[in-house]
Parts: sequence; structure tokens; C-alpha cells
Amino acid sequence: KLATSYIGCVGRDEYGKQLEKAAAEDGVKVQYMVVVDKPTGTCAVVVTEKVRSLVANLGAANSYKVTHLQEAENWKLVERARTCYIAGFFLTVSLDSILAVAKHFSENEKTFVMNLSAPFISQFFKDQLLQVMPYIDILIGNEAEGAAFSEAMGYNTKDLKEIIQKAVDLPKERKDRPRVVIFTQGPDPILLCKDGKVTEFPILPVAEEEILDTNGAGDAWVGGLLSQLVFGASIEEAIHAGNYAANVIIKRSGCTFPEKPDYKPPQ
Repeated sequence: KLATSYIGCVGRDEYGKQLEKAAAEDGVKVQYMVVVDKPTGTCAVVVTEKVRSLVANLGAANSYKVTHLQEAENWKLVERARTCYIAGFFLTVSLDSILAVAKHFSENEKTFVMNLSAPFISQFFKDQLLQVMPYIDILIGNEAEGAAFSEAMGYNTKDLKEIIQKAVDLPKERKDRPRVVIFTQGPDPILLCKDGKVTEFPILPVAEEEILDTNGAGDAWVGGLLSQLVFGASIEEAIHAGNYAANVIIKRSGCTFPEKPDYKPPQ
């Protein structure tokens, strides 16, 4: 039986309670660090012609400390986990926490997944990203994040197929576990770079009139991917699940799901 745990920082307020309640309803165990001097982070979503923009108030999310992670009950979750996913946004908060987890996963041959999250991460937090890079088994980004990464690294190319190969080739702590990099491209095919080869995976088609908004589509895609990886699926099979999840999300208002999925793994 698999379980999912989530660690972060919230305020002692109603939004923090909502986050914990929503997670519990979906079977996710939360181990929040709780602060009293800042509110739980919130984010306003503005949808214009089906495309979303985000305005965030990070609040307590910026206050996470590695000391919370090091508490016995919390570190036990890290030790028991087989797969870990950390958003690139967390590079702006607690690099020490990321490195502690990343090194543990590398030393114990477990899967460490990270997301570039936004162009500004590569632009302004490149040094922090590169400290974590040797431990990343699967790196995920979209076309804008890939382009920003290329510019920050001085690659002098806008060709995503070149950029993704260069990201794969960056130094890796465990040479026996080559890095895999995935770039999503909105309506264009997913790019996967694995074992020195770039492969394209078409997304699932959706009619323009079926799209309500794109809010949560990227996160849903990653969730779909991870949902299959933890059960031992290949990265190719997991990409198929990510495409399915994103396809469902963009046809619904916000990041919401039908009560039961109708996902069918590729034959």
C-alpha cells in the first residue's frame, strides 16, 4: 500500500486548516511547520480568455526551516519515501532542506524529481538550482522555463531539443542513474530526453470550445506522471498519464477532478 506525505509551512489560520482538510480528504498526510507571525500562503488566479495568470502572497511558505525537516517524525517520512517531488519554487525558501532530501535520495538509490517551476527560478536562483542538479533524477519544465534555463546557463540556443540534451548532460552524482529531462510545450508535443535520445510525445487532442481554463494544468500533468512512476511504470507510460490528467483539468473550472478517473494505461 502506497501513501503520500506533504511537508511545508503554513500559518495558524483558516487557510492552513483548509489546506490540511483538503489534503486529508484526498488521503494525503501533511506534516506542516506552523508559524504564528505570517498567514498561510495564498494565490489569486486571474483567467483571461481561458489562460491563467497568478498573483501570489507567499506568506508562511517563505518561513520553512530545515530544523522542522530534521525532527524525527518528519525525517522518518523522508526515509520511508521511494519518490520525492519538490517544486523549484522551494529553492527560494530552504536550499538546506532540498539538499538534505536530495542527498538522502541519491545515497539510497531512490527517485528525486524536481520542477523548474518558473522562468525566474533559473534567472535569479541559478546557483541554488545547480547545487541541487547533481541529485536530480527527473527534471521537469515547460518551454518558457527551458528557454530561461538556457539563457541563464549561457547555452546560446533557443532550440528546446538542444537545451534538454544539455540539461541531461549536466554533472550527476550517481553515474549509474542517468538524468531524465522532460519539457512540456502547451499544445505541442512533450519532449523527453533519455539515454542521449530526444523523443516527442503528442498531447491528447482537445477541442478549443472544450477548454474552460488552463489553471492547474501543469501541476496536474506532473501529478499524473508521478501517480504512475510510484507504481513502477516506465517514464514513457507515466508521460501518457500526465497527458491524460492535464487533458481532464483544462476542460474543468480550476484544478478540479471528476469523482473517478477513466484513465487507461497505454497498451
